Amino acid sequence: QTRLTQEIEPMILWIQELGFQLDKGMLLKSIDPGASMRLVAKMLSGLGNILTNSFLILLTVIFILFEASSFQKKVGTAFGDPKSTLSHVNKITNAVNNYLAIKTVVSLGTGVIVAMWVWALGIDFPVIWGLLAFLLNFIPNLGSIIAAVPPMLLGYIQFGIGRMLLVATGYVAVNLIFGNVVEPKLMGRKLGLSTLVVFLSLVFWGWVWGPVGMLLSVPMTMVVKIALESSPSTRWISILLDSEATATQSVSNNPQETQPDTSPAESKHAGSVSLRS
Repeated sequence: QTRLTQEIEPMILWIQELGFQLDKGMLLKSIDPGASMRLVAKMLSGLGNILTNSFLILLTVIFILFEASSFQKKVGTAFGDPKSTLSHVNKITNAVNNYLAIKTVVSLGTGVIVAMWVWALGIDFPVIWGLLAFLLNFIPNLGSIIAAVPPMLLGYIQFGIGRMLLVATGYVAVNLIFGNVVEPKLMGRKLGLSTLVVFLSLVFWGWVWGPVGMLLSVPMTMVVKIALESSPSTRWISILLDSEATATQSVSNNPQETQPDTSPAESKHAGSVSLRS
């Protein structure tokens, strides 16, 4: 409370010098520095629920692995051409595994660097902020912003607005480097989702599964997008889910589907056939 009062008093004096009438006592009474800390405590209290739900998800994955041995036989019984179906499933699985592996590595790097940066600035609980940055990095666009808010508020309460701006600068730099340079280079192209799709995915899966659903919402939506993208008949849905830049790229990546092959050899062969006729 004392630290926050010392930081706010110069701002109040500056506003009063501009000619605005501001009651310093009333303003200081209305400010509750513990509100932000209570918010952080509430977020941490939900960590137990997240771990519980994560354990249930892990059990589900284990049961799925137990069923994997009989999956090929079931596919052969359900479909007339099991080889073609399994080939399509393997293609989707490889793409999803590649995405999740790269995203996990990038998120881990983001979390480690964020924790080191916050620790270097003297902000309390650097490990927690690094873990939060790792988890929320799976949510594009919105996740990095949400992860930066608690340490920025804590930096302001501890050291003032200057340290808060340094925390924000570090978060922006880390996410720009990893999100716009490292991740697209590892993936070959940026697998983006539109901001609207990300928001709706957060709302839906958060309503279904709570905090764990919000963390898993974008990876699950990305899995669906990759599956839709692998088939020509459903690629248009994947393009609608994509961001504008990558949607254009997705269309341009398949020029052979719209343009016939007119090589010189085939043109010459076609000409000889027409002369013979």
